Amino acid sequence: MAGATAMAERTTLMESEAGEAADAVTRLLDVNCAAFDRIAARLIAHPPEAVITCARGSSDHAATYAKYLIETHIGVPVASAALSVATLFDAPLVSGNRLVIAISQSGRSPDLLATVAMHRRAGGYVVALVNAEDAPLCALADEVIALSAGTERSVAATKSYIASLAGIAALTAAWARDAALAAGVAQLPDTLRAAWALDWSAGVSALVEADNLFVLGRGHGYGIAQEAALKFKETCALHAESFSAAEVRHGPMAIVGRDFHILAFGGSDRAGASVRETASEFRARGARLLLADPVAADADLPALTAHPAIEPLLMVQSFYGLANRLALARGLNPDAPPHLRKVTETL
Repeated sequence: MAGATAMAERTTLMESEAGEAADAVTRLLDVNCAAFDRIAARLIAHPPEAVITCARGSSDHAATYAKYLIETHIGVPVASAALSVATLFDAPLVSGNRLVIAISQSGRSPDLLATVAMHRRAGGYVVALVNAEDAPLCALADEVIALSAGTERSVAATKSYIASLAGIAALTAAWARDAALAAGVAQLPDTLRAAWALDWSAGVSALVEADNLFVLGRGHGYGIAQEAALKFKETCALHAESFSAAEVRHGPMAIVGRDFHILAFGGSDRAGASVRETASEFRARGARLLLADPVAADADLPALTAHPAIEPLLMVQSFYGLANRLALARGLNPDAPPHLRKVTETL
């Protein structure tokens, strides 16, 4: 028991890097202030017909956040590019006035680069959110938003993911001319620090013996549900599936019964209310529910109230601390998951 306690208290790269997210977002906002205004002015003057996101892994979960944010604040449809269309099928692409948002920490994966190049040849206006300053992706972009997260050595992306979400929120606020969202973005460095300090240790004791779980979110929070499920798999060796609180009702809920584990991310908007409604139903069935929510009286994990589109960033910041501690409690090293490496180059 003493050895397990010592392991659970060990500082990891994942923990230290996740704790740097507020500083990373501060740099992101300072470095890219002019770029956000410049890109927004171009998009307002020449509105795109559609937005295409190009990403994999955690970056693709940031793209999910971008979809909900842009569609709800701008009204332009957003779709995720299937990267193998460019690399495996060499399929032609119809030209059009599209915004292409490429999100990557390394900016080096061949399938990402091929897809972005294909869309640029078809007339796409390319905005890249990238962490590595020397990334080949930068050369393909019309505009680069430097994530400014700094070196990330843990295999598990944390601060770079949060910086991606913050960059998307800042760009959308400028494009939509939404003062409330812009204010929420400006407050992020402070609110992220407060979120990192919240106590999510209840999640460690609840999940330390778990084998499977669902992670639920909806709307702006669905992207962080995807991210949490991935982190459970790669750092905790815990099989997790992410679902929208609406989609989980179309079949998957049939396996949710007594002692089935669920982590649910709520929120202060209508999407959060939908998550709470679904979570309440599962709790009544005897499921082992962990609800993270800023407004629910029966929340199991504390969360902060903010602009509804900003709350998911704060919850995922708190979640990273939980994932790190859970991995250690299960006897694992979250910095070096088996069979994984930091940069994955897919074709």
